[in-house]
Amino acid sequence: MAFEHKENKGSMFPNDQDGNENRPVYKGTINIEGTLYTISAWNNEAKSGKKYLGLQVQLPLKREERAGSGTSNNSDMPF
Repeated sequence: MAFEHKENKGSMFPNDQDGNENRPVYKGTINIEGTLYTISAWNNEAKSGKKYLGLQVQLPLKREERAGSGTSNNSDMPF
């Protein structure tokens, strides 16, 4: 049985950046009103010097979209 977040709850875990500082420091999932989103966080610093986490939330990609660009449709194939 897979872990499921309760509604309006989520979790983030350290992300392996593999030496690429552009990758998020943390990644995870969050359940907002029954919809599961992926969430990413980066360490940032304001001009004042204060440190904060910058966040990005998005709908997870479907398997078909991960495999390719998501623009091709097999029903358009002539064979």
